Amino acid sequence: MPEGRTAAFFDVDNTLVRGASVYLVARGLHSRGLVGTWPILRGLWYQLGYRLAGERRRHLTVARESLLATIAGLTVAEIRQVTSEIYDELIADRLWPGTVSVAQRHLAVGEQVWLVTAAPLEIARVIAERLGFTGALGTRAEHRDEVYTGRLVGGLLHGPAKAEAVRELADERGLDLTTCHAYSDSRNDLPLLHAVGHPCAVNPDRALRRHARRAGWPVQDFRTLRRWTGYGVAAAGTAATAYGLTAALRRRARLPRGGSAPNDRGTR
Repeated sequence: MPEGRTAAFFDVDNTLVRGASVYLVARGLHSRGLVGTWPILRGLWYQLGYRLAGERRRHLTVARESLLATIAGLTVAEIRQVTSEIYDELIADRLWPGTVSVAQRHLAVGEQVWLVTAAPLEIARVIAERLGFTGALGTRAEHRDEVYTGRLVGGLLHGPAKAEAVRELADERGLDLTTCHAYSDSRNDLPLLHAVGHPCAVNPDRALRRHARRAGWPVQDFRTLRRWTGYGVAAAGTAATAYGLTAALRRRARLPRGGSAPNDRGTR
């Protein structure tokens, strides 16, 4: 196997990171007063849907639109700094150790390791840098004069778009995809998994697990009892948080004009 011509491609959400990375970043932005409450409410329901039903394009669309709207007007430097801080605060503890170990084994034998995700490229790059990976491919947010516009560059890196991005990267870097590996939890990544010679289902949803068994692909599940109990806890916690935030908003709405309730949306 020629050195330098082989790579391993990893999805992020629920493959490498437990849950949705975009929601974790939104939480971190909210705690800093950089985003308002409504995007967090939408993100909570996205997180719950993701945990209960797996990745759905409509969930990704909601998350994408919420995050794009909230970072509009922020600078590239601000997002880079805050995302790095959020990695330490919220993301690092949600990495699946088993998946990290698999990635490290690829690095140890001289293979490249890339993240390929529908999450914003800024998030993916920070995770890749912190873990010592080769690089990252992700959904790109438009910025002009180093300020985010709230729009995308191209489309969402999802489904067939991931496979196409990997093929383009392989052409650029001289990778032999027949010797490469890919890891994902979602049936939506079947185009990516079929693009390489060594696909693997990690923490798979039901559809991907069935497909992997029929195709004879390896399946690695790093979830413990959280796989079963975590859904109930996540559902209860998400519902309770959403209820509390909604109730707070309703109380604010009933305040008389000129009331002293502070504005919860950070502005620049």
